[in-house]
Amino acid sequence: MSISLQKGQKVSLSKENAGLSKIIVGLGWDEAPKGGAGGFFSSLFGGGQSQEGNIDCDASAFLLQGGKLVNKGDVVYYGNLRHSSGTVMHMGDNLTGAGEGDDEQITVDLANVPAAYDRIVVVVNIYQAVQRHQEFGMIRNAFIRLVDASNNKEILKYNLTENYTGMTAMIFGEVYRHNGEWKFSAIGQGTTDAGIGELANRYI
Repeated sequence: MSISLQKGQKVSLSKENAGLSKIIVGLGWDEAPKGGAGGFFSSLFGGGQSQEGNIDCDASAFLLQGGKLVNKGDVVYYGNLRHSSGTVMHMGDNLTGAGEGDDEQITVDLANVPAAYDRIVVVVNIYQAVQRHQEFGMIRNAFIRLVDASNNKEILKYNLTENYTGMTAMIFGEVYRHNGEWKFSAIGQGTTDAGIGELANRYI
């Protein structure tokens, strides 16, 4: 049964899911109705180019060594879909967030992530947020969920329910190693970073 997480909660992936080796990180969001109250940020991911007016959220994964981003190639996003180790892959860009279910997905081969990497941070930013005067108050129903890739069963889900008005990026959560186990932490920290580069600088 899927676990529903709140902000700040942590859960062991290895302990609760025997034999877990590969996960799908699914992210989703919807654009709030035009002219509506806006309010709750709820979602993730989009990509590269987008039509004017649409809110284009981009999901990225940062592979950290000792909690630090050491190499530019350790950022997996719409411009670098596959990590050099082959263990983290972005499944492609969604430009609008329209429709049900996951808007973007990142797969992680936990069993083969090189030992040098101790955490994988999943972030989302709004493409050209400043130029387009867009922010997460215009988004709702945002979530991150982890799925066992071997059987497509949902392991956990974290729905963002806070008011993220004025925020242009989101540190959603992280998959990390602790004492030989893989765990997940629901972070849900909004930021005013203008893009992926600014988010990445937080980990240098």
